[in-house]
Amino acid sequence: MAVGLPLKTTYANGDVFSASDINDTNGTINITAAPFAAGKNKIINGDFYVNQRNFTSTTTSTTFGHDRWRLRSAGGTATYSTQAFTAGTAPVAGYEGTNFARLVTSGQSGTNDYASIEQPIEDVRTFAGQTVTVSFWAKASTGTPNVGLSLQQYFGSGGSTSVYTSPAVKAITSSWARYSFNVAVPSISGKTITTATNLSLWLETSVGTAISAAGFAAVGIQNVTIDIWGVQVESGSTATGFQTASGSIQGELALCQRYYYRQSATNNANTYFGSAWANGSTFIESPISLPVVMRTTPTLESTGTASNYSANMGNSSFVATVAPLMDISSVDTPVIYITVSGATNATAGAIKANGTTSAYLGFSAEL
Repeated sequence: MAVGLPLKTTYANGDVFSASDINDTNGTINITAAPFAAGKNKIINGDFYVNQRNFTSTTTSTTFGHDRWRLRSAGGTATYSTQAFTAGTAPVAGYEGTNFARLVTSGQSGTNDYASIEQPIEDVRTFAGQTVTVSFWAKASTGTPNVGLSLQQYFGSGGSTSVYTSPAVKAITSSWARYSFNVAVPSISGKTITTATNLSLWLETSVGTAISAAGFAAVGIQNVTIDIWGVQVESGSTATGFQTASGSIQGELALCQRYYYRQSATNNANTYFGSAWANGSTFIESPISLPVVMRTTPTLESTGTASNYSANMGNSSFVATVAPLMDISSVDTPVIYITVSGATNATAGAIKANGTTSAYLGFSAEL
């Protein structure tokens, strides 16, 4: 049933509708598309909005950039970076995406060279035995290079060998356009499934022949610049209107924080990370309350520079002599500690950034 909306309201609940969904009659826009469906899109942060790591660019394979997205590459130089849309230039009018991903390849020539960005979707059971549609907007800096994708079914350490499914590649242009691919995801019948399994989406811009022979998309070696935005993986054989997995900024952040959470001093050089107590004269411990329960017990990341961290204990301040370490790993309240000198046992206080915006605590439970 059509729902009449004011003319200025083209989108509802964060959905993006195609022209065929809109009927302008008597000053209203009638949307006949299905309403927002949480979880329709299994890609988290498909619009590249969430960026807890304050990521700018990387050339290191397996490094995460925008939340849930990492670079996967070999040979030459592949540079994955975040780019900002100029207002009014996002590919879907009315949605106004903020950021997009850019993948630049140079110097690739070998049969084992490749460049891609990847997101692992939790649990290899996802979409098993179904047809799915993968869609995204893309554009090249010049020419008409290929883009391709692969879905990797990873059955976990000690599980069955990974299965790769790759549809035919498509040529793109130098203007933003949406591309969609139908993929028949194989059944998992008879497979051995262990832990930390996933269905991983690889978006590929350069692939050597030895890599495509192993099951990845036959993109070919390409030294190009390609931009990507609005990634969606959904059940069925039709690309429907783009939606983020949750439909809201806060919801998408919470989904990302199941896998990674960062406290950062970016906006305040003296940010307090958590309350603390002195456990003897050298250890200052602090429980960190996480905003969501993480996928598994996390590992701790920091700058690795001890002097970036300090503790205020009573009326005294102590600069760390060893960078933060994990004491108790927990999915909801891990306990960290810093090493200092001369603290008073059982004194209460807090761990903080030591006058630098570089300090951060990162908790990673990535697949």
